[in-house]
Amino acid sequence: MNNKINLENLGFTEEELFSHVDHSALESEKIVAPRYSYWRSVFRVFFRKKINIFVLALLAVLIAFAYIYPSLVDYDPFANLMDPASKHLSPAAAMAYFGKDLQWILGAGASGESTFDAIWNGSRISISLALICGAINMTVGVIVGSIWGFSKRVDVFMMEVYNIIGNIPQILLISVMAMLFAPTFWTMVFALTIIGWLFIAYFIRTQVVIIRDREYNLASKCLGTSTFKIAMKNILPFMTSVIVTLLATEIPSYISYEVFLSYIGLGMSDMSLGRLIYQAESAMVTPGWEMEFWSPVAIASIITVVLYVVGQNLGDASDPRTHM
Repeated sequence: MNNKINLENLGFTEEELFSHVDHSALESEKIVAPRYSYWRSVFRVFFRKKINIFVLALLAVLIAFAYIYPSLVDYDPFANLMDPASKHLSPAAAMAYFGKDLQWILGAGASGESTFDAIWNGSRISISLALICGAINMTVGVIVGSIWGFSKRVDVFMMEVYNIIGNIPQILLISVMAMLFAPTFWTMVFALTIIGWLFIAYFIRTQVVIIRDREYNLASKCLGTSTFKIAMKNILPFMTSVIVTLLATEIPSYISYEVFLSYIGLGMSDMSLGRLIYQAESAMVTPGWEMEFWSPVAIASIITVVLYVVGQNLGDASDPRTHM
């Protein structure tokens, strides 16, 4: 069998087929692969599911009504206080009395105020409370938890603090704090953040302890890499999805705490969603008044569920293992 190849049949000259190639150590280390962007991959995975687009759009509508709509209307809860005919009206009766307007689509309340306007003003207060408490607790909790997980001296002290406070029901501590001070917005923020960060810090501490002693972190430490750099480069990026998922559960929980405390009479004096539900408690069983109670309950539930679903799905998308 003839194994010789006729170069002329290939259409190339001998110089073209056999040419000297320079060796470059730098070029040999390059890997031909598409560029990877972490957050671009996160949003690609997140928006791959159509349900996430719907839920995110619903969240945008809720945020718009909570923050933009109140600034477009002149809401005065006591404007019709002296008009007995304007109180406790069903949606149909309110539109017949005041005219066909979006304000009266949910009827009128005990003071003749628009239930629709009251709900969105209350939503703005409740959402703001949740976002502020979430920002404070997550920031303090992640920082303290990271230090707690790395430092053995801090671990000994913080474990004693956690064992004492962690065994007391959190809702009881929040209730006591709310009773000790004047029932204002910032009092509620203080009550929800004075110990709320501790439970987040303990969770972060547990995650850091699990990750810090892995082989690549021990190798980095042996090579002289600083603890701060190990935490920023090796540990925190790995925990991004964990932090986002934790945030997804924390923010809706603050709305739930506020609604519950207001419902039992320990909430803030501001007309939040919880306060609206508390004041409309008697309307729940009164024929024709049910909308005053169930409207804020429904909006509070929708906001809580939407925030939770968006956060959970974003946390799943933040996991690099889903980017393949």
